Amino acid sequence: MAITLTPGEATLEVLETLWRTQAPAKLDPTARPKVEAAADLVREAAAGNAAVYGVNTGFGKLAAVKIASKDTATLQRNLILSHCCGVGQPLDAATTRLMMALKLLSLGRGASGVAWTTVTQIEAMLETGVLPVIPEQGSVGASGDLAPLAHMAAAMIGEGEAVHQGTRLPAGEALTRAGLSPIVLGPKEGLALINGTQFSTAAALIGLFNAWRNAQAAIVTCALSTDAIMGSTAPLVDAIHTLRGHAGQIDVARAQSFLMAGSEIRESHRDGDTRVQDPYCIRCQAQVTGAAIDLLRFAGRTLEIEANAVTDNPLVLVEEGLIVSGGNFHAEPVGFAADQIAVAAAEIGAIAQRRVALMVDPTLSFDLPPFLTPDPGLNSGLMIAEVTTAALMSENKHLANPCTTDSTPTSANQEDHVSMAAHAAMRLRRMNANLNVILGVEAMCAAQGIEFRAPLRTSPALIQVMAAIRDRIASVTTDRFMAPDMEASATMIADGSLTADLSLPTLRGVQ
Repeated sequence: MAITLTPGEATLEVLETLWRTQAPAKLDPTARPKVEAAADLVREAAAGNAAVYGVNTGFGKLAAVKIASKDTATLQRNLILSHCCGVGQPLDAATTRLMMALKLLSLGRGASGVAWTTVTQIEAMLETGVLPVIPEQGSVGASGDLAPLAHMAAAMIGEGEAVHQGTRLPAGEALTRAGLSPIVLGPKEGLALINGTQFSTAAALIGLFNAWRNAQAAIVTCALSTDAIMGSTAPLVDAIHTLRGHAGQIDVARAQSFLMAGSEIRESHRDGDTRVQDPYCIRCQAQVTGAAIDLLRFAGRTLEIEANAVTDNPLVLVEEGLIVSGGNFHAEPVGFAADQIAVAAAEIGAIAQRRVALMVDPTLSFDLPPFLTPDPGLNSGLMIAEVTTAALMSENKHLANPCTTDSTPTSANQEDHVSMAAHAAMRLRRMNANLNVILGVEAMCAAQGIEFRAPLRTSPALIQVMAAIRDRIASVTTDRFMAPDMEASATMIADGSLTADLSLPTLRGVQ
């Protein structure tokens, strides 16, 4: 069943559901009058003598070139075809669908000047599964995501390629198989379709959703690790965190306290423990991952606004009777949000990796056997799994360097400052995949460590987590081919099964 989108009101929850379920999307019919009123204003401008950018002029540096009214349709078609300059691997289906849904939301605000038939073409393509083939590379994040959106628009007019029912075809043929026909673009419609931040915003939203799942998993894996090393829960005392006041820190501490409540392992060393303090990777988890959570929530608010925004140019202001050029296509807010998500993901992984190192190191891990194997020497245990987490942690640190500071002039210096939001957003996929592995290995190590504490048992909540781990990954008693175990553990992080049915902080900030 299609999800109905109300322009200006789509929430992060709705957008995540759209992405994860790949459900079709359509606009609330109440958006139609505004859309058609803007289209009427554009048609009037196209028939007039006054130069209106993108309606009867060239584009970018060619804006001073006046276009005859008889050529406006050709102008829009040429714009789409000339901008189909993307390269690289095709965008995955789920991201493509979210990108198309975001374009619906933008057009539905009634400030773009497109015909309602253009809206219904996108809806029909989502409904019938005609997905444009959109190369991943080629956008600098201003004037919008031109190349990726041009490939989307090309499929709508029967050009380029599309995928239908798993088969990659010429777009015209894909439309025919789905019972659809190419549309002919009217004045400004091509420009409305390719101006905008929907490619970058879709990728950044997916980066956010995956990073949030990783952040939740990090709370659980840290709780496991704390019991594995017989760490203290004193740093989780609520008053510590309320005295500082950061919401993410408070939420992480409370969630971890809840997870560890009732642990026999913890109670066994509450009195008489000679260790005054645990290392920072245990003791400062709430402060570090909590700060990352605050950053993700801030990015989420930015991206929710952007998902509902009108980001093409020029904008059609129906009430004022104006068509005005501006710069809403500049994706700086999206780039900043993506850079923030990247920093948060890198730091969640950095502190988690130190917990992995803590558990495998016999000089630090408090009576756990070297590399968490019962027969060290003959067996290497989780030695190289930890090395892999170090490699991925380092890679994420490099990837976390900001992209938005790397502007470069384009289009004959007309577009002399760009956001690089597409780079910022697309790199989040790799970073989150790396973080899945780091946290998955932490879960494996912590499960091993907790089992070495038998007959003492961990908390009821963590026993449930341990059962989920052991359902997919057996204890490492002797050395074996480790890659499938690491893949399984990373998948548990990515698909949310490690954190299922647990009380954890939410992206909205309500626990």
